[in-house]
Amino acid sequence: MKRTLFVIAMFGAAPVWADGNENLASAVANPHWKTECSACHIAYPPSLLPERSWRKLMSGLVKHFGQDASLDGPTAQEITAFLVNNSADRAPNKRAKKVMGSLGPNEVPLRITETAWFVRKHDEISASVWQRPKVGSPANCAACHAGAERGDYAEHRVRIPH
Repeated sequence: MKRTLFVIAMFGAAPVWADGNENLASAVANPHWKTECSACHIAYPPSLLPERSWRKLMSGLVKHFGQDASLDGPTAQEITAFLVNNSADRAPNKRAKKVMGSLGPNEVPLRITETAWFVRKHDEISASVWQRPKVGSPANCAACHAGAERGDYAEHRVRIPH
């Protein structure tokens, strides 16, 4: 009985996904990050890019992938601090460490989809899938990962739309 309770306590305490990684939702969410970033796309988990990428993205919001996503100074500073403090360099989860391990020391990806980690995790997805109307692009995580908004990218829950 004690052994069963120990196993339940060890493996039931925190969500762990198929690849051995815990949920990517930040322990402390930032309301401005959630509101501002999810106005156009999901608020991507900060642990999927390194600090240097978040700093570069946040310093170029006037031309954010073809859109003007400018923020007032204090809001931009607050979101930048949140992203940096929860970036792949600093996040304690295994997936963040895998992201960092896939990057060169001077690599500054501006898209999560540009990381070697992302490419490796999605190498079985054909180009035609990304072009499906319900998917649109590799950046649309929520198309296949229903729990993406909550940081849940578990492979066993992936549903690729037709």
